[in-house]
Amino acid sequence: MALRIPKGTQMLKDGYKTLQGLEEAVLRNIAAVHDLSEITRTSFGPNGRNKIIINHLEKLFVTNDAATIIRELEVVHPAAKLLVMASQQQEAEMGDASNLVSIIAGELLQKAEHLIRMGLHPSDIVQGYEVALTKALEIIEELSVEEAKNVQSKEDIAKAVRSSIASKQFGNEDLLTDLVSEAALAVMPKDPSNFNVDNVRIVKIMGSSLYESRVIKGMVFGRSPEGVVTNAKKAKVAIFTCPLDIAQTETKGTVLIHNANEMLDFTKGEEKHMESMLKSIADAGVKVVVTGNGVGELALHYLNRFGILVVKVLSKFDLRRLCRVTGATALARVGTPMAEELGYCEVVESVEIGGDRVTVFRQEEEATKTATIVIRGATQNYLDDVERALDDGINVIKAIVKDPRLVPGAGASEMELLKRLLIVGEKTPGLNQHSIKKFAEAFEVIPRTLAENAGMDATEVVSKMYASHHADDSGVMGVDVESENNGLLDAHGAGIFDVLSAKSQAIRLATETAITVLRVDQLIMSKPAGGPVVPKKQQQHWDED
Repeated sequence: MALRIPKGTQMLKDGYKTLQGLEEAVLRNIAAVHDLSEITRTSFGPNGRNKIIINHLEKLFVTNDAATIIRELEVVHPAAKLLVMASQQQEAEMGDASNLVSIIAGELLQKAEHLIRMGLHPSDIVQGYEVALTKALEIIEELSVEEAKNVQSKEDIAKAVRSSIASKQFGNEDLLTDLVSEAALAVMPKDPSNFNVDNVRIVKIMGSSLYESRVIKGMVFGRSPEGVVTNAKKAKVAIFTCPLDIAQTETKGTVLIHNANEMLDFTKGEEKHMESMLKSIADAGVKVVVTGNGVGELALHYLNRFGILVVKVLSKFDLRRLCRVTGATALARVGTPMAEELGYCEVVESVEIGGDRVTVFRQEEEATKTATIVIRGATQNYLDDVERALDDGINVIKAIVKDPRLVPGAGASEMELLKRLLIVGEKTPGLNQHSIKKFAEAFEVIPRTLAENAGMDATEVVSKMYASHHADDSGVMGVDVESENNGLLDAHGAGIFDVLSAKSQAIRLATETAITVLRVDQLIMSKPAGGPVVPKKQQQHWDED
């Protein structure tokens, strides 16, 4: 690098930091993105390792879900943040394959580093990658081997969902796939393209084992009703976000009571006011009251007397969802609701699951149908991880109702993509051919990672895959993670599929991230705002200096 002579004029404020040139900016950015992708790479596939992450709030996560890992890591490097954004975008749009984005982006930049060290300019690499991306998206369309055409059938849904769940909960995929398929079919509208992910809820109840999990039609809340009334049919529902209790005055007052009669009259007035308020709710035909806050003892007494079922739902998100399902409006004050503010529910009942009683709201109408997957397990962390796996499975259904095409999984489609892109690279004249070939080679990382995480000899597996994919054009041979002797399997025959739309979106996002990082040649960082950082107290003995 040429020696930069400091200029006499100062353009930027003191504290600005500038990194520029190949060594300082481009290669450092590549290293940062690659380091981040290496963190999630070991969590890829059915044998992916778990990570223990403790975030800034000291919450513990034990997971191999890349989206959760990336979200909870506080990444500060600007180039690595680009990868975080791409991964989060994939999670928001597709709900699955966020690890694929991170792995491919990291590998594409690693390959770009070889080309830069060979002497290619980043602009030439970017140009080659853009050509290769267009070609890759065309090729992947041809690799479709199966379609989940009928989303009203359990078999077709299970076909697509199974591999997505197996990558998170290997060994329990059949059980969890059945749960997801059953829940999805319970809420599937006549026009499947209107399938709403929010209509499938997940409730975690500690205790028992995963095999006790089941699907319940309707919305389930993990607590029993507050009063003595435990079920209602064809009920009008009133939803309040405020506590059902006597309103406290804002100012403190002192009441002078001279005798016992005055004392009785004082409490009587309060009781009458509460009774008239709740009677007006009962007169409106309300059979079910849902509150987002506490219920006072006096209010509960009158609600029981009027035969009204009371449910406490502390989550605002659940309260909003319940409003949508019942068609009610959440009221911020206790009072008589108007007819249009009331909701309607076919059945509200209390059911026992294991040793816990839960409340179920069930609707028969198609527009407001909901299903809840109740999962059981020994620890909260385990339940959270199962929930993430089920969440990915539900998102896969959302993807297949829009585009039912499936490609072979187990690294087979990536290997076929590699083979066909290398042929394109051979036929391309000029400098672009180097970038296209390196782009193709980057896809080798997927089967290699699957083999490494399964404890196999990655080099032997990848060389076997090269041989089988060059032997014919079927492109279905993938890594057999259960093999004892580094073997392969027919992914199509074994029923291992990936959703085509999720895969092509992941390749697009990964390539765009890699291209964005390669286009950067300078980092200019201002001095962080804020006062002096308070030094952390060191844990030492009080008597030691």
